[in-house]
This record gives sequence, C-alpha cells and structure tokens, in this order.
Amino acid sequence: MYPPSTQSSDATMNAFGIEIPREAVCILEPGLTKYDALDRMVDAIASLGVVSEEEAFRKALYEREAIRSTGFRGVAIPHVRIDEITQPTVGVGVCREGIDFEALDNEPVNIVVLFAMPSGSDKEYLGYLAQVMMSLRSEGFTEELTACGTADEVVEVLNRDR
Repeated sequence: MYPPSTQSSDATMNAFGIEIPREAVCILEPGLTKYDALDRMVDAIASLGVVSEEEAFRKALYEREAIRSTGFRGVAIPHVRIDEITQPTVGVGVCREGIDFEALDNEPVNIVVLFAMPSGSDKEYLGYLAQVMMSLRSEGFTEELTACGTADEVVEVLNRDR
C-alpha cells in the first residue's frame, strides 16, 4: 500500500490532483475490449495494496459500466465507491489506437481514468473528478497523453508543469 503522505520517485501529485503511481498506469494495446482494459486496470490498482477484495472491485466496476458506458469524446472515466477500496486511488490507461468502450458517442476511447474510491468518499471523488476534467480540457493535454507509449511517459505528462 502507498500512504498518501509518502511521495516516492514512482508517484507524485500531478495534473489530476492525486498521487498516481507508475504501477497504476497501463499502456493498453489495440484490440482490447472494454472489459479487457478494465481487467488490466483493476489488476494494476489491486497490485498497490488498496483493494481488500479484488473480485468485488471488478464486479462493482462491471456493474457500473453495464448501466451506461462512461466513455465519451475519447475518454472514459469508470468509477466505483465501495467498502473494498481502502484508499482513494486513480489509475490511468492509454491506448493510441483507441478501444471500443461502447461510448455514448460511439467513438473509440484513448484515455481511461479509473477512480477506485472507498465508500463515503463522495466529496473527495468529486474534487478529483473536477481536477481530472479541468486537465482533460486543457489544450493539447489529451493529445499528449494519447501519444505516450510507456507508463513513464504518462507519468511525465501528468507531472509536467502547466
């Protein structure tokens, strides 16, 4: 587990306003389904030690996405707030070619920002979501993220002064 007060060379505060460890960044290869991409991101976040029950996390995420896709305009923001998440955590997935995320606009998704939040963290979630949305609206930001080919490049873009 990574405590929020501990900053390491692998994790730092960034454009999204929350620590995102390199281990929570996934470069997603072409041809993945929405659920393949979510599985990889669940695995990455679970590897951080912030998930007490990985299958409950996966199930909650799948159920959320079954209601309505969180993809729109090349970005998906899947999210859950459940007891099995012990610490607010955000993962980032990037796929240059795009993923069929069953998006509302039927366009492929290149960036996935996955919020894994503990139950009762509505205020924190909304604050982080607002920060993510502001960053994604910044000129050239989504293009920079989409162009990344490694987790290190994604972390660099997220941490770049704007």
